[in-house]
Amino acid sequence: MPTLRHLASALTLTLASQVADAANVILIIGDGMDDQQVTIARNYLQGARGQLLLDTMPVRSAVQILTVDDTMDRRPVYVADSANTATSIATGEVSSRGRIGTTAGDDRDAETIVELARAAGLRTGVVTTASVTDATPASFAAHVSNRMCENPDAMVDITYHDIPLGGCEDDLKAAGGPGSIAEQLAVSGLDVLLGGGAKHFDPAVEGGEQSVARAAQLDGFSLVRSREELLGAPADARLLGLFAPSTLPVRLRGEDGREAEAAKPSLLNRLHRYLGDVTLPEPMTCEPNPAFDGTPSLKEMTDVALARLSADNERGFFLMVESASIDKQAHERKPCGSIGELQQLEEALASALDFAASHPDTLVLVTADHSQAAQLVPATSIFAKYNVPIYSPGLVARIITPEGSLMSVNYATNQFSHEEHTGASVPLYGNAVADGRVAPFIRQPDLFTIVRDYLGL
Repeated sequence: MPTLRHLASALTLTLASQVADAANVILIIGDGMDDQQVTIARNYLQGARGQLLLDTMPVRSAVQILTVDDTMDRRPVYVADSANTATSIATGEVSSRGRIGTTAGDDRDAETIVELARAAGLRTGVVTTASVTDATPASFAAHVSNRMCENPDAMVDITYHDIPLGGCEDDLKAAGGPGSIAEQLAVSGLDVLLGGGAKHFDPAVEGGEQSVARAAQLDGFSLVRSREELLGAPADARLLGLFAPSTLPVRLRGEDGREAEAAKPSLLNRLHRYLGDVTLPEPMTCEPNPAFDGTPSLKEMTDVALARLSADNERGFFLMVESASIDKQAHERKPCGSIGELQQLEEALASALDFAASHPDTLVLVTADHSQAAQLVPATSIFAKYNVPIYSPGLVARIITPEGSLMSVNYATNQFSHEEHTGASVPLYGNAVADGRVAPFIRQPDLFTIVRDYLGL
């Protein structure tokens, strides 16, 4: 006959199991969202004395990015891309640039947190303002050696403006591989997958006649292609949302579409840096981007995902939400676009924290995959009193803020059409559930371990 102590022990184990069953993780990734981007957005959105919702989160850490070259020696590489950093977060493996869910050197598939969660009976979701086949979302549910292998027509001899970019011959289904990223996502078992990338689901599956989109529907996805269809979708449907051919339009843009521009030194200044004068780019404002009209916001997609993942779900879920164009707009030297994208992240975070407030076993983490090129630089040089022309050799956007001040954002990583990432550590923010689970300084693969352990996987 069981004793009172045995009954109490059994009750304790049952309660503990129920708590574990209810565990949820919402991981929000601001692509390229380093402290420069956060500060630039804070200045514009809230003012120099204001604060973002990010600033109110009780747990704060710094995350060291780790990258290696694609050899068996795995020598350190100090500046990452979104593919290998998302792979680090999703799998705990330190990989090389361009790899999606695969290891450097030996090209081994690494099990992702989404795959572990699904195997344990948790629901899973991925939401992004990029194409769902882009590096960050793909790394949570796909495995290819090259991030460019997004659809069946882009697997061999990929080129961009006649520049050869390689391919994924070993990942072809004909070679015994899993196929393109889109094909893998179509049969991933995700409960929610929302973002852009419709053009990658239009081609026929490798060796077949049906489109990748149709393959996804046959696997159980309900396909929605507009904001109206998203908000009106059946409550119990597994959702694949494809709301643009590629990346979703951003909310804000520079005045009349302007981006960062070069200063124009006079002829005399070109002869000697102490002579003549320089004309700086005209100040500009940020304005709503007309192309954003009708696009589902990151908050709306997050709200839909949370509702579907949590409904009648006692086991729990994992949801990754990416605000992608903080990075993408920085590549194009468009600070207003990055600011609007970080504003979208703030709104999605508000939804996540509201959900966690009513579901106390929800861990909310916000981080970046890597740092980016944007720098907040003096609008007036500290050396201006020397009475010589002083200006940045990079490209600069001089933004008039709502406070009426001038904020200068500089881009100077290269002379190419697109800026590059930088190698600084990135911030990590957590809600109260993260207290005691996140150290003040971690390395990026540790994020995988924190999430895995919290979910009991």
